Amino acid sequence: MPDERHSRSSVDDPPYRVYRAGGRSTDYEIPPPEQRPAGDGGRAAGGGARGAGGSRARGTAPPYRVYRGRRRILNALLGPGEEHELPAETRPRRTRPPWRRREGARVRPRKKLTPGRVLKYLALAVVGWLLLSVVLFIISAQTQQVPLPSSASAALTPGGNMLTSANTILILGTDQRPRTGPGSKEPGANYNVAGSHSDTIMLWRVGGGVSRRLSIPRDTVAQIPGHGVGKINAGFAIGGPALAIKTVEHFTGIKINHVIVVNLARFPPFIDAIGGIDVRTERVCANIAGGTRNGGFTLNLKPGVHHLNGLEALLYARIRENPCNPADSDLTRVQHQQDILNAIKSKLLSVGTFFRLPWASWDAPQVLESDMGGPTLMTLFAASEIGGSAPVKVLEPTGAEYLPGYGDSLTVTPQVVHSAVHQLVDG
Repeated sequence: MPDERHSRSSVDDPPYRVYRAGGRSTDYEIPPPEQRPAGDGGRAAGGGARGAGGSRARGTAPPYRVYRGRRRILNALLGPGEEHELPAETRPRRTRPPWRRREGARVRPRKKLTPGRVLKYLALAVVGWLLLSVVLFIISAQTQQVPLPSSASAALTPGGNMLTSANTILILGTDQRPRTGPGSKEPGANYNVAGSHSDTIMLWRVGGGVSRRLSIPRDTVAQIPGHGVGKINAGFAIGGPALAIKTVEHFTGIKINHVIVVNLARFPPFIDAIGGIDVRTERVCANIAGGTRNGGFTLNLKPGVHHLNGLEALLYARIRENPCNPADSDLTRVQHQQDILNAIKSKLLSVGTFFRLPWASWDAPQVLESDMGGPTLMTLFAASEIGGSAPVKVLEPTGAEYLPGYGDSLTVTPQVVHSAVHQLVDG
């Protein structure tokens, strides 16, 4: 006996029931194939129409019902939702295979790539790159930076926020040499911080829109607290950063808020990390530490702008005697050092350095030893950018004398010191 489910004709299809809001329901019967409109699967064109009295003709498809979201209390008061007819031509457009598209899902058009959207994405990438550099700098400053002795921190006078108020920072560059690599074989090289001399002594007044610097020659005669008269750079050799701070304060009469000790042995890698610097020089043909024949270095430069790598920048900062320019001395050396600092600052703002910024941010804290942590150092760099490039100012000596135990030294009158400090502080 044949199966009734397969032998029953479409005329015998059972009616289907549509349930409406409020519990009402209506039965509909599917008409025979010969009575169905072509292409509508048994539905009347336009979705069918209601007969007189609101009843629907048999054989027509019910309209689609759209329920709007509202509270049950409002439904009870305002009645059921509205009925709308859905035209056959308003069917969702398929943009992906049917087996991956949800039935009735709305297809969102793909956004066009406009110049404004490109600039937006580019700005987000730049901000993200800068934030990455800041994070790396702070992490490196907290983990890689050489800690400053507690005695040096105790010798400092607290200052304000450098974004709003000016602070005085003492920058010291030591003559410490690396144990391996370039400079390690120099005659008389000092490998330890203890006993190192501060070849570079610079006061930096920065913050609140101010940026001014004053370099003090290392052979300047000064009173070293507790140790009598000597060259000003002997303060660091005798008592480290703490005594150097006290010596400079006694010599200038101003309080030091922060200190930065630059290890020249670690200076070249940082210069290389930012891609080198551009410095305008005079004619240079100098032998440093005896020249290359004696384990030192030789630097030859023509007049003009030169792109210096880390080692060349360090050598240029150390030149005291230059046969090609007999006027070079300890005074011109401190000018070279300030030129290098200005060149570093300019390079940090260049487009080329932008792509190297994360690496430079990681290396920078390892070059220095300071009481300032990562956030304070970031404030210092921001304040220096606001203040602009500081002019080169060197404390000019007024005389010279032979100092027992120290050799030839430079002297400066108190009036000249007072005038230079006044210009540093007040402009």
